Amino acid sequence: MIETLLDTYGEGTVLAAIGALVGLLFGAAAQHSRFCLRAATIEVFERHLGARMAVWLLVFFAALAVTQAARMMGILDISEARQIASRGSLSGAIIGGALFGAGMILARGCASRLLVLSGTGNMRALVAGLVVTLVAQASYRGVLAPLRESIGALWTVEGGDARNLAVLLGLGPTNVLLAAGLGLTASVVLAMRTSVPLSRGVAAFSVGLAVALGWIATHAVAVASFEVVPISSVTFTGPSTDTLMALVAAPSVPLSFGIGLVPGVFLGSAVAALFSGEIKIERFGAETPMERYLIGAVLMGFGAMLAGGCAVGAGVSGGAVLSLTAWVAVAAMWAGALMMQAVLQFGGQKQPA
Repeated sequence: MIETLLDTYGEGTVLAAIGALVGLLFGAAAQHSRFCLRAATIEVFERHLGARMAVWLLVFFAALAVTQAARMMGILDISEARQIASRGSLSGAIIGGALFGAGMILARGCASRLLVLSGTGNMRALVAGLVVTLVAQASYRGVLAPLRESIGALWTVEGGDARNLAVLLGLGPTNVLLAAGLGLTASVVLAMRTSVPLSRGVAAFSVGLAVALGWIATHAVAVASFEVVPISSVTFTGPSTDTLMALVAAPSVPLSFGIGLVPGVFLGSAVAALFSGEIKIERFGAETPMERYLIGAVLMGFGAMLAGGCAVGAGVSGGAVLSLTAWVAVAAMWAGALMMQAVLQFGGQKQPA
């Protein structure tokens, strides 16, 4: 079937359609589940493992478990994924992850959360998301690129086994899947103990499922195509910059998984919010100062490109394929977020989850 679609419509169109479908699922499920790394870190900071932490863990371990199950079934090979195959930067993961984590506290949401909230009418999230995208582009190809490259070159790791966490820990596929299953089970237990509604729990699992489906579907296209097709999954800073730059700088848009993903997430979130009656225009105010959002967006845009991905791109998608740098990056994001939350609280600016 995939061969027929490729012959009829071409790789770009098929990948964009897959991205849009995965984005619709991710956007709707993320909106309903309230999936948010920032909210989870605030719960941890307050020494309280609540519903937000349970939702984040459900997403993470669902993505890990389904992705690793697909590997064991032989329908997914992640050896050529960028997060594994190419050279990575541990210095970028640590510094960029910390900057990203601090930024998402200031902007009250990571890159994915800002996109999801934009679909519900949140103008603060829309403005911050655009700034994240512009800074990410400047960090990738523009004025901030030399600084990013210099920091990234401080501590690098070769691609392949040196970047594969399972290989480094000596874990076989069965052990990895077993660990993922145990983590998912513990997440379900925590969700039950913190009274996460069943629909939100299912939605959280669906967010993780969307990540795994991204890997599986793009791999299927790569296997069936005569062209070189990179396998990928849900991430936002790179695709957002590609989408924005294509819209403002090119008469035609080269189709790809990321080009379909971003509008798919926005639309999925908007539809979910519409059906639940949560569409609402929200603006900047005295309690939500623009300058804090803008500073946070700048930190996230640069940090994400330095770390090799955002909280979802590195933290969940990269984590699901057991990329060493992705796991380091998400740990640094947690650390950066906790430190920034401590700074804000010390300054009497406590934020609600």
